[in-house]
Amino acid sequence: MRQRLPHWIKKDIIDTEKTRKVRKILRNSGLNTVCDSARCPNKGECFANNTVTFMILGKNCTRNCRFCSVNSLAPESVNPEEPALIAEAVRELGLDYVVVTSVTRDDLKDGGAGHFAAVIREIRKLTTEARIEVLTPDFQGDKSAIDTVIEAGPDVFNHNIETVKRLYPLVRPQADYERSLEFLRYIKSQTPDIFTKSGFMAGLGENFSEIQELLTDLKCAGCDIITASQYVQPTKLNVEVQSYLTPEEFENIRQEALQAGIKYAVAAPLVRSSYKAREVFINLK
Repeated sequence: MRQRLPHWIKKDIIDTEKTRKVRKILRNSGLNTVCDSARCPNKGECFANNTVTFMILGKNCTRNCRFCSVNSLAPESVNPEEPALIAEAVRELGLDYVVVTSVTRDDLKDGGAGHFAAVIREIRKLTTEARIEVLTPDFQGDKSAIDTVIEAGPDVFNHNIETVKRLYPLVRPQADYERSLEFLRYIKSQTPDIFTKSGFMAGLGENFSEIQELLTDLKCAGCDIITASQYVQPTKLNVEVQSYLTPEEFENIRQEALQAGIKYAVAAPLVRSSYKAREVFINLK
C-alpha cells in the first residue's frame, strides 16, 4: 500500500507567461527534458526561473533502475542534429546555465560520451557565457568515455550515486556502488578545476549511519557538491517508499555533508539533481 504524501512533499503548479514560453520553445524544438521524463516536481519553478535540464540520447533507457520512471525500452537512434538543436534552444531561451543529462545507453560503444561532448561544443559555439553542467551515466566505468566528456570542458561534472551501498542490489541492480565512486574519483584526478557533483535519495530503507558512510565515501572520491532528496514512488511498478524524511532530517543530512568536508550541499525533500544548480555554481566560484 502506497503511503500518503506528507504536506511538505506537495508543490503548487506554476503557470505563467514565462513557463508557457519555455514549454513552447521546447515543444517546437522536439527536444526531451528530464523535467518531463522524470516527472520533476520543480518543473514549473525551474521554467519560471529560465532553467532547463535537457535529456539527450532519446527517452528510452537500457537499464531498469527500480526507482526511476524513465522508460526501459529498446533504445532509439541517436539524432546527430540534437547537439545543434539544444544549442539553438539555449540561445533562444537566453540561458546562462545549462544542465545536460541522458538516459543510460549501454548499447553505444562509448555510452553516449561523444554525444555529450558534441552538445557542449555546440553550445559553446553559440554562447561563450553559458556555464554547462553534465549529469552522465557511469559509461560502465570506461575511462576513455569519461575523458571524452572532460575534454569538451564542462564546468560541473555530475554523476549520481543514488543510494547507499547496501541498497544497490534492490534499487540499482545494473549499477555498481564502487564503480560510481571511482567514476567521480577519476574525474577529479584528471581535472581538479572541474566541480564534481553527486546526488542520492533518502527514504528507500537506509539508516543515518549508512548516509554518513555514503557522504564520507563521496568526500574521499573528491566530490565537491551533493544533493539529497526524498524518494517518491513514481508508479506502482517502482520500489516502494520506506519512509518520508522531514525537512529537519534533511537539514541534518546537509550539515553532516558539510562536516564530512563536502564543499556545498543541497538537501531537502523536493531537491533534485539539477535543482538550483546555477545558484550552487555561483556560490562556489
